[in-house]
Amino acid sequence: MLGLTPVRLPSSAVAFCLIILAGCVSVPDRLQTTDTFDATTAKTPDNTASVAKGKSLFWAGGCASCHATEKDGDTVHPRLGGGLELKTSFGVFPAPNISPDKTNGIGAWTEQDFANAMQRGVAPAGTHYFPAFPYTSYARMTEADVMDLWAYLKTLPPVDNEVASPEVTFPFANRKAIGLWKRLYFRSGSAVRLAGTSPQINRGQYLVEGPGHCGECHTPRNLLGGLNYRRWLAGGTSPTGEGDIPNITPDATGLGDLSLGEIAASLRPGTTHAQSASFGIGMEAVRMNLAELSGKDRAAIAAYLKAVPAVPSRE
Repeated sequence: MLGLTPVRLPSSAVAFCLIILAGCVSVPDRLQTTDTFDATTAKTPDNTASVAKGKSLFWAGGCASCHATEKDGDTVHPRLGGGLELKTSFGVFPAPNISPDKTNGIGAWTEQDFANAMQRGVAPAGTHYFPAFPYTSYARMTEADVMDLWAYLKTLPPVDNEVASPEVTFPFANRKAIGLWKRLYFRSGSAVRLAGTSPQINRGQYLVEGPGHCGECHTPRNLLGGLNYRRWLAGGTSPTGEGDIPNITPDATGLGDLSLGEIAASLRPGTTHAQSASFGIGMEAVRMNLAELSGKDRAAIAAYLKAVPAVPSRE
C-alpha cells in the first residue's frame, strides 16, 4: 500500500472553491414562457373581479403590515412606500417600496417581473432576493392569484419613497450564495403532508402555506435560515431574536385546547378573545389583516391548523 500524505489546502483555496461552487449554482431560476407562467397568455385581467380577488389575497398576505408607509392605516388605498426595518441575526432588511411608483416602486415592472419576484425570488435585474422576502411561500400560489394580486397593486397610489438597501452581515451579504441557499431550502410543494383533507382544509392549507406565509415565522429555522419542516408551525425564536413565536399546531402546547370556532374567532380583531394570546403578541396586526377575509376563509384557516401534525413546543 502506498504511503500517501494527505494534502491540506490553505483556507484561501477552500474559500475560493466555495465561491466557485456558489457561482455554479447561483444562476437565478426564472419563470419562462414554457414554465407554469406564460407571459404571452397570462396577461393581467383588467376587471373588477380580478382586482377584488387580488385585494383579498393582499390582506391574506398581510402585505400592508410590512410595506405600508409608517402610520398609514388606510385599508381602502394603502400607501405601500415601504421602509419598515426587519432586524434579524442576518442583518437589517428594510421593507421595499411596492407601490406603483415607476422610480422607487414596482410601477415599471412587467407581469413576468412580478411573477419572477413572487415565485422565484428573482429581481427584474436578474439578481437573487434575500429570503427575508417570503417568496418561498409565495411560490405555492397559483399563477392566476399572482396576477390578481398584481392587478390590485396597480390600483394603489404611487409613493415616491426611496428605501435603503439591506445591511447584511458577512458571509450572507453575497447574493450569489443565495442560489445555493435556494437549492437547499427553496421548496415550492406543500409544506406538510396531511392525514385527511377536505375542500375546507385544502383552502386553509393554501392560504396558510401560500399567501399567508404563516410558516415563515411560526416554524423554527436552522443556522442558515432554512425552515425545519419537521417542526412545521411548532413555534420558535422570533426572526428578530426578541421573544418567541408561539406553537400553532394542535398539540397541547399549541392550539390543542381550542375548538375550530375559537380559533376562527381569534383570527378577528377585538379585545374580548382570551384565547388570542395563544397566537402571540404580534397577532393583533395579523388579525387586522385577516379581518378583510371572508368568514369562510377564516374557518378554512382554522380547519387547516387543526389538521396539521401536532408537534410539541420545545422547552
